[in-house]
Amino acid sequence: MKRLLLGLVIVALAFATVSTPTAKAQEMTKVRLQLKWVAQAQFAGYYAAVEEGFYKAQGLDVEIKVGGPDIVPEQVVASGGAEFGIDWLPSLLNSREQGANLVNIAQVFSRSGMREVSFKDKNIKSSADLKGKKVGVWLGGNEFELFAALNKNKIDPQNPADVTIVKQPFDMTLLLKGEVDAAAAMTYNEYAQVLEAINPKTNKQYTPDDLNVIDFNQEGTGMLEDGIFANADWLAKPGSEDIAVKFLAASFQGWAYCRDNAAECVKTVLAQGTALPEGHQTWQMNEINKLIWPNDKGIGIMDPAAFQQTADISLNYKVITKAPDKNAYRTDLAEKALKLLGDKFDAMGKDWKPLTVTVSEGGKTSTISGGAAATPAATAAK
Repeated sequence: MKRLLLGLVIVALAFATVSTPTAKAQEMTKVRLQLKWVAQAQFAGYYAAVEEGFYKAQGLDVEIKVGGPDIVPEQVVASGGAEFGIDWLPSLLNSREQGANLVNIAQVFSRSGMREVSFKDKNIKSSADLKGKKVGVWLGGNEFELFAALNKNKIDPQNPADVTIVKQPFDMTLLLKGEVDAAAAMTYNEYAQVLEAINPKTNKQYTPDDLNVIDFNQEGTGMLEDGIFANADWLAKPGSEDIAVKFLAASFQGWAYCRDNAAECVKTVLAQGTALPEGHQTWQMNEINKLIWPNDKGIGIMDPAAFQQTADISLNYKVITKAPDKNAYRTDLAEKALKLLGDKFDAMGKDWKPLTVTVSEGGKTSTISGGAAATPAATAAK
């Protein structure tokens, strides 16, 4: 009998040892994040939150789903294919008007990364100087910041006598070939493509000194880009808001980590198998940080004035047909997430300074100087 009891105890202990990890694994809450595009430094904060264990520390098992030209994040989240999504605010407002019950729960990018770039010899220093020029821009929803700036200067984008609008591919070929006077560029991508190209007149790479850049934030027509949204119906379910708060807290940690550890975040992104080379990703990481930091309200907190400006331009250009209602965004979840992280977490990054990044031809390598050293605030709550 003693032997039998001893055997049962041993079996029970063995079973407990084997089953404990499984039980712990089952306690993790699985959620999915749908990106706007493929893996690149534009989304480094989310990948860092996985790699550095920030999501895990909040009890979350997060699957990051890459985007692409045929993937609309709003459709994925609205259909239940993901709990969270990333997209530009105008697209979210349009989806809401089409009946999707989606809500912005955190505005990660606090300013627009879209620019209009030209060579110095064109003497285009502001949007007012685009009158009579051939201007490239991505159509199909990406042109509104430019059009709003043109209209602000009494230049009708629909009138060829005022300006010639040219449909631009998602690269800088038209500008480099001289087929347009100015071209649209995101600071973190296409602008770098120009700097990675060779000037045939000098046989050297272009530099920022060769270019004029129109910043739509300064023109007063910038529109909000990458924000985190969720399905309001899902948020209404018991426990979902708590999950959202934890997800936001860990995501904010990821972005703070990338603010203070840019090189490490580039490595994390490269490990995802991205097509863009290390030098280009390093440039992109630095430029993405500029769109987030410093942040006067704290990362993720929507600026009502910036929301209104985006909504007004969206309405003016018929992205939406009526003004969005007050439920288009909420700040309470992001505020709770920051409270969860505590006072030691640097939510504003006021002391952060950008790096100086110089890219090589083709963007394969880069050289870095300047910038702020890593601070313990980013990793204090890891």
